[in-house]
Amino acid sequence: MAWNYSEKTKQLFMDAVHGKPGTHMGEIADPDGLGDHGSIACGDALRFTFRVRRHPTDPTRDVITEARYLTFGCTSAIAASEALCTIIEEGRFTPIQALSVTNEDIVEFLEGLPDQKIHCSVMGAEALQAAVFNWARKRGVDLTKLGIDIHQEEQEEGRVVCKCFNLTEPYIKRKIRELGLRTIPEITNAIKAGGACMLCHHAPGGLQDLLNEAWGAEAAGAAPAASAPAPLSPYQFGKKIEKTMEDYIRPMLQRDGGDINIVDIKDTVVYCRLGGACAQCAGSQRTLKNLVERTLKEQVDERVRVIEV
Repeated sequence: MAWNYSEKTKQLFMDAVHGKPGTHMGEIADPDGLGDHGSIACGDALRFTFRVRRHPTDPTRDVITEARYLTFGCTSAIAASEALCTIIEEGRFTPIQALSVTNEDIVEFLEGLPDQKIHCSVMGAEALQAAVFNWARKRGVDLTKLGIDIHQEEQEEGRVVCKCFNLTEPYIKRKIRELGLRTIPEITNAIKAGGACMLCHHAPGGLQDLLNEAWGAEAAGAAPAASAPAPLSPYQFGKKIEKTMEDYIRPMLQRDGGDINIVDIKDTVVYCRLGGACAQCAGSQRTLKNLVERTLKEQVDERVRVIEV
């Protein structure tokens, strides 16, 4: 399926992948704060780094002057990371003030995200929080004395509820409460738990049990499924594939000296030929899966498969 992104989300994504001046993709060397969230195995991962202007006597008055991110993920993950960095830099926040930035702030900045992509904004807020905790350790700031919850129970080993994404019980419980999640689909949209094999949905101690513990038995109902969009005709499907290739994929490959051309489209299988630097690259199969196929699934139809010829 094609996601209904706002124009601002799409523009932020395109600006970032093209390296437009003023964007934030990258990593700060020797940062004052560093935080990671997600994992490549899950399909989304974010590293957030920031630099501060240090106050000479009081580290709680340090001010964040620069923010950068490295994101492995989809359009919304990259756009949400851009939004986070912009909010932080424009706000001239201290690291402690930056903890007030929520995933809702990121979604508002992007002028909305599809429900199934809310987890991208949560990933940004969690990486920011981890980076602030990292800064506090480096600067000797005791956040607990300032009344800030550092989620100590999550830093200790907790029972893994969602084995596909390695998400623990303390973390899932916290996000259920923080985000007001009341159904399993809402949990999956927000933090991806239960989004793969789904065995944790109704297993003892699984997602439904955690919902019941948080909200009581009224949480048992599942949200009604949204009506499916009308399928694309073969002609519409082909034109959308071509447009996505021209607008998103080829510019990214050409930036690094590569190229790609469509050879044929049969049903939902797209046959492609890599060119330029990509043709001889040892990582060409990763490029096809992680960039080309992933983008086509995201923008056109999740059933798309890409085969090199």
